[in-house]
Amino acid sequence: MEPSVISILPFITLLLAIAVMPFIAPKFWHDHYHLVSLGLGFITAVYYLIITKGWDLLHSLEEYVMFISFLASLFIISGGILIDIKGLATPARNVVLLAVGGIIANLIGTTGASMLLIRPYIKTNKLRITSFHIVFFIFIVSNAGGALTPIGDPPLFLGYLKGIPFFWIINKVFWEWLTVLLILLVIFYILDRINFKKQPEEIEKREIREKEKIEVKGRYNFIFLGVIIASVFITKPLFLREGIMLFTALLSYKITSKEIHIRNHFNFYPIKEVAWLFIGIFVTMTPALELLGRHSRELNISSPTQYYWLTGLLSAFLDNAPTYLTFLSASMGLYGLDINNISNILSFIAGYEKHVVAISISSVFFGAMTYIGNGPNFMVKSIADHQKTETPGFIGYMLKYSIPILLPVYFLVWLLFIA
Repeated sequence: MEPSVISILPFITLLLAIAVMPFIAPKFWHDHYHLVSLGLGFITAVYYLIITKGWDLLHSLEEYVMFISFLASLFIISGGILIDIKGLATPARNVVLLAVGGIIANLIGTTGASMLLIRPYIKTNKLRITSFHIVFFIFIVSNAGGALTPIGDPPLFLGYLKGIPFFWIINKVFWEWLTVLLILLVIFYILDRINFKKQPEEIEKREIREKEKIEVKGRYNFIFLGVIIASVFITKPLFLREGIMLFTALLSYKITSKEIHIRNHFNFYPIKEVAWLFIGIFVTMTPALELLGRHSRELNISSPTQYYWLTGLLSAFLDNAPTYLTFLSASMGLYGLDINNISNILSFIAGYEKHVVAISISSVFFGAMTYIGNGPNFMVKSIADHQKTETPGFIGYMLKYSIPILLPVYFLVWLLFIA
């Protein structure tokens, strides 16, 4: 039985709550966001179990377990690696750090790279850090950098879980990724150079007195990260991969010294917030995905250009992972293909490659447009706020940074590679 259009209301309500409630009722949201997420998810779950057979709901819960196990494992293990950078925080060194973050995001995920580097990045710039330092970290390390592999960003990992081959995406979007990364790094360098020149002379002398040094503690956790990466390729039996990931994360947490966690200001709040919110998102988005798959022809969305901008628009204001699945499902449904059928997935990426590329890069890139676009954005802002680092508000982030900087870059990507 087909779900009713009314059944997507909990999904819309939850996404609006995520976008608005932290700013209009911050205390209520901080104390009760998990109840809001669970409550709306419960409404959808009851509807599915009573009105429909419930199989799509079970499939969504299965994907949630895979998704959150991966994110949580990367978050916990990265929190056990301490990187301490001393010396003069020049614009060139900051560019190198962001570029490295953008590259390794494809190896340990945007979540892993963000958690690994945000604390040393803040610390090394502590004497002159401003909001644009955090914003560009989110742009590059937490989002655009992870566009090359399924490990890189949550939407691509969901695509991999659906059946898109692991190395397919890197062969299709490399130049798009490189274009965005280089432009953002150049813009950041110009802004940071201006900031650096305004730095008081006494602060610069103080930084110069510190010897250049990079200290890394908890190196054994890189082995655990390697285990997580290797386990991604395990597909059977069900949840073996996730069991390995969570056990590895637990082992890392137990072995890592308290000193490293303390110096990293490590706590579970950022991943706890993502876990509670995403259980609601994965459950409530189920009817929306099903309806899009069944009625995609009626939406009259068929070109890569349309998918690029519409996927991007929703990825900016919703979360980019369910948005990716929504439009991938819609685009496949247009041709009578089922997103839950691996052979259909393989047929689609072979015949409609540009559709998949448009949906993939826009969901990853546009996730940087707002704090709610991608899970790591939440985490980076939370860590920065806890360390008393200046970060722009929701509206300021968009008006001052993402709209004037990112939109022209993404328009250029569309013009060069999609149009």
